[in-house]
Amino acid sequence: MVTGEVCESGEFKGWSTWPDEPFEFETAGPFYFRVDEQGPVAAFRAERKHMNKGGVVHGGCLMAFADFSLFAIAHEQLEGEYGVTVAFTSEFLSGPAEGAYIEARGEVLRSGRNLTFVRGLITGDGKACLNFSGTIMRRPLKST
Repeated sequence: MVTGEVCESGEFKGWSTWPDEPFEFETAGPFYFRVDEQGPVAAFRAERKHMNKGGVVHGGCLMAFADFSLFAIAHEQLEGEYGVTVAFTSEFLSGPAEGAYIEARGEVLRSGRNLTFVRGLITGDGKACLNFSGTIMRRPLKST
């Protein structure tokens, strides 16, 4: 999970994703991440399947993406290890429309031996949608 797999076509060509995470890749997403000149970034394009009846991205989808983004933002600190979310908070700021480019950026606040603390902001076409913070607990990767 930690290293990701590079997308080879489409809008997110060259970005990484975690296809072995079925909920984030197949059901809620797919979501993508990379590191650019500003640091770690996660993104996806809002599709019909992400919408609620009100015509904006469903809050549960934004929260699932924020959880994905915790790991995208902290992926360098977690290299070679697996992690689980043990705490998560968020506040909704606005609802992005179908077709919006959804992006998350943030920072690792602290990374210790067992816990990594992350905070970030999700935007839809540049407008703030959701702020979030979370704590990741490291787990060793299991060999299969």
